[in-house]
Amino acid sequence: MPMLCGGAAPPKDATPEVQKICDEVKAQSEEKAGMKFNKFKAKTFTSQVVAGTNYFIKVEVDGNKYVHLCVHKPLPHENKPLTLLRQETDKLDHETIGFF
Repeated sequence: MPMLCGGAAPPKDATPEVQKICDEVKAQSEEKAGMKFNKFKAKTFTSQVVAGTNYFIKVEVDGNKYVHLCVHKPLPHENKPLTLLRQETDKLDHETIGFF
């Protein structure tokens, strides 16, 4: 079934592209969290097509600790950087990524 604009895709395993997005926003995430992360590995994600794409990403930061990120990727012609819109810290492995 094709994804509709504004609709949610079901969560799936992270891809190298999603890890690259995480790598690009790691400093923004650390600043918002007020701490440095030794690990920052994308595990699962879902996305939402808007004027660009919002990625909701579950990121492993330490053992059984995770952060959930909401990252906006603008349309290519906008020539704007990725933006970490919001994040939730102190998440656990069993918590599923979704819209927040």
